[in-house]
Amino acid sequence: MAALGDCSEHKHCASPGQPRGSAPVSSWEEGRELAGGDGRVCSQLCACCWNGARGPRLPAAPDFAVDRLSGLAGSQLRGGVRGGGGQWAGCPGNAESDPAQGLSRADWEAGAFRGARGRGRPPVRTAPGGGAAGPHASSRSSRRGGSVVPRLRSALAMKPTFSLRLRIFNLNCWAIPYLSKHRGDRMKRLGDFLNMESFDLALLEEVWSEQDFQYLRQKLLPTYPAAHYFSSGVIGSGLCVFSKHPIQEFTQHVYTLNGYPYMIHHGDWFCGKAVGLLVLHLSGLVLNVYVTHLHAEYNRQKDIYLTHRVAQAWELAQFIHHTSKKADVVLLCGDLNLHPKDLGCRLLKEWTGLHDAYLETQDFKGSEEGCTMLPENCYVNQRELEPFPFGIRIDYVLYKAVSGFYISCKTLRTTTGRDPHSGTPLSDHEALMATLCVRHIPPQHTPSPTHGLAERSRLVSILKEAWIELDLGVAQARWWTTFAGYVIGLGLLLLALLCALAAGGGVREVAILLWTPSVGLLLGAGAVYIFHMQEAKGLSGARAELQHVLGRAREAQDLGLESQPALLLGQQEGDGTEEQ
Repeated sequence: MAALGDCSEHKHCASPGQPRGSAPVSSWEEGRELAGGDGRVCSQLCACCWNGARGPRLPAAPDFAVDRLSGLAGSQLRGGVRGGGGQWAGCPGNAESDPAQGLSRADWEAGAFRGARGRGRPPVRTAPGGGAAGPHASSRSSRRGGSVVPRLRSALAMKPTFSLRLRIFNLNCWAIPYLSKHRGDRMKRLGDFLNMESFDLALLEEVWSEQDFQYLRQKLLPTYPAAHYFSSGVIGSGLCVFSKHPIQEFTQHVYTLNGYPYMIHHGDWFCGKAVGLLVLHLSGLVLNVYVTHLHAEYNRQKDIYLTHRVAQAWELAQFIHHTSKKADVVLLCGDLNLHPKDLGCRLLKEWTGLHDAYLETQDFKGSEEGCTMLPENCYVNQRELEPFPFGIRIDYVLYKAVSGFYISCKTLRTTTGRDPHSGTPLSDHEALMATLCVRHIPPQHTPSPTHGLAERSRLVSILKEAWIELDLGVAQARWWTTFAGYVIGLGLLLLALLCALAAGGGVREVAILLWTPSVGLLLGAGAVYIFHMQEAKGLSGARAELQHVLGRAREAQDLGLESQPALLLGQQEGDGTEEQ
């Protein structure tokens, strides 16, 4: 068993309860885990500190880690090997020279010890026997220190072998306490299924009861040690996630608009619909995982919530855009309550650059057209699906990769109205099970982060369509605000009249009788006024954002640009999704 070398700068490298430099590691992954939450930087910088003279030699640091090292300033590349013989475990060149990677051990140590020289501490090399490597070690490192970064990048370009496989599960569980049929039995079978399949991530919606979450938490603990429930609103967001990998960070964003509070039978306003964000570090990659549940449609012919869903889709797209700039992989799962050709779905995918797993997968098995609500499911309200004899697709797995990585969906499976094992559905929605593959690509093969004329025109057209929809919503909200204001004024006049009548004593009984409904009318109108005023402001804010983006796009068009930087139109540099 190897031990961490003396690491004077990265104090988090020792595991809790152990002195620095004594934590045992036997692999790159184990060493990365010992580095804790700072593993993305600290574990990679300290790779050269792992000294394996008396135990099995550590494997070489992955190529992507070398790439991250190469992007750091020399003063940040700190650490050293002191005492004991070393095989330079964790370094790309474990021998004097590694032709396969094009990087000698001296080149690696030159970068690793540059920070030590800056602090006045001479670089110390150890030979296999345990002594110093020779009197010329320092000068050799000094001569080659300036070229280590391009050599590292060159080695990475020659050997892009990194790949990562992720198995993802997503399901809207339809677990409303006291209302959903067979909720307890379905939760039990869902837990059994997740334990048996052992996905990397299981993302669930409509787990409205925290007791159900705690039940699943205990049942899945051996397989999914990390879990989180996103609490919001009066009832709760219903969003939760179970992960085989440690969760580094999490947060949530509650949508500004969530339906109408007086539509109690729909209940979306009381749920506090939101988007949850998890940050995972897997093999040196940073994954931003989003799970969400947008407002339900209820009636497609008379959709009074269309504006709210478009606003939520834009808010979701903006949240992903602004929080994923440091991520290598972006993953969004959930019940969007949007058909593939709906405005909100097109806006979300075009602005963020996310790709649909159903459209991109190399191997699909499941329901026809990938539908996630099927007429043959015994829990589905058949009247809702009358216009759609084959079902509807409103649940999604969306993804993209940035920073020189490609991502592809190797397989996508859906349930088909029945639990794949017991025959009874797990929910009124169908589950999505995707296998994603992330691989590194050489920098010279990274696609240019620009939009062509056709792509830019399509995006601008969608933005205009969304702006028009939000503008209609603002006008309607202001109409309701004006109407409620008139009702409030009328109610105040009525109350004044009743007070005058009661004071006169002629019709006191009638005045007292009308007092209660008048006060109730006044309070109700006041609540409607306040809510629709808030709705108008929320829609106006989203409309202003869209108007600003459209203005930037027009400026680019006036300048006659053939391509527009992706960042202006919501994309990130290095966006890479493998062509199927």
